[in-house]
Amino acid sequence: MKPTRSLRVFVREIRLEDAGDVAELSGELGYPVSPPDMAQRIHAQLQLRDHVTYLACIGGRVVGWIDVGVTHHLQADTLAEIGGFVVSGEVRSSGIGKQLLARAEQWASERGLRRMLVRSQIARDRAHRFYLREGYKQTKVSAVFTKDLG
Repeated sequence: MKPTRSLRVFVREIRLEDAGDVAELSGELGYPVSPPDMAQRIHAQLQLRDHVTYLACIGGRVVGWIDVGVTHHLQADTLAEIGGFVVSGEVRSSGIGKQLLARAEQWASERGLRRMLVRSQIARDRAHRFYLREGYKQTKVSAVFTKDLG
């Protein structure tokens, strides 16, 4: 699907029945997940008041999503944090990411939040250029550590 000016992008909140499409795009982002596992994640997220995922759809097909939530830490003011953000490679660079990001920023502003944070893997140069174009500033480079607890 190549983007054209005639394609209308519709941005809406995620629904449980979107699990398959969202899982597919998560795999494109580099985080493969089965549709049933994604459905469980969506169900859990839909119970939260301070979290939302917006989808970009063209003709009923999900072509992107952004996951944003409120983050609370003692050392910093409360802010909105993008947890995941992907646009299908078929329609990337067509303005869809900009629309999703604007909707997430609007959601944060509506909640009185004055700052957005996004973490992006060091190898995602194209994403970094996108964020810089959208007015974000790189504030640090850090290492991420995880530990399996089970």
